[in-house]
Amino acid sequence: MQAETTNLLQQGLWKNNPALVQLLGLCPLLAVTNSVVNSLGLAIVTTLVLVASNALVSLTRNKVNSDVRLPTFVMIIAALVTVAELLMQAFTYELYLILGIFIPLIVTNCAILGRAEAYACKNPLAPSVLDGLAMGVGFSLVLILLGGLRELLGQGTLFADMHLLFGDTAANWKLTLIDDYRGFLFAILPPGAFIGMGLLIALKNLIDDYQDKRQTTNHEATESRRVRVTGTIT
Repeated sequence: MQAETTNLLQQGLWKNNPALVQLLGLCPLLAVTNSVVNSLGLAIVTTLVLVASNALVSLTRNKVNSDVRLPTFVMIIAALVTVAELLMQAFTYELYLILGIFIPLIVTNCAILGRAEAYACKNPLAPSVLDGLAMGVGFSLVLILLGGLRELLGQGTLFADMHLLFGDTAANWKLTLIDDYRGFLFAILPPGAFIGMGLLIALKNLIDDYQDKRQTTNHEATESRRVRVTGTIT
């Protein structure tokens, strides 16, 4: 059980990250990540929908005919997104207006539908919820990193307008890291999102290559020591 939990976390957060490896859900990821608050708002909604949809799909996996499986998944996701949309209208209306059409478009997010089809419909409740949580957090981390990078380069700030999500208590959370910054418009435009995403993917690939080379070196060193210890001299 512990090994399965560790594997699910590793898959969602790093090895099979929806944004960096599967390259799913890139439309909202690239469109709204021009600030941390926008990224965090979309990340929270996406993660909650992903966890809840995985749970409901897992609970109904033995009761839904295979012929209507995909339409059923879409209906479940659409219902959850509608609930999330209504909650945002009630509690974070200004942020809801900023995110606009990308909240309803969560229904068509391939990362959510993909996890329902690939994992939740084949596994019990607890692993399915953990899978949804791991994938959601992995997707959210990429959203927030990209949003922070673009906000920093584009405006010279971090955590601006956080009151849109957390209320008046977050009014003073804004960090101005570069004084008298004139701004870098390219960073907060769509082309900047593509370049920022490419840099994150390249960084992950470099880290993976470094880890692979390190593991190969350690394995070769272990094999070499084993030969010297157990070898027979004639």
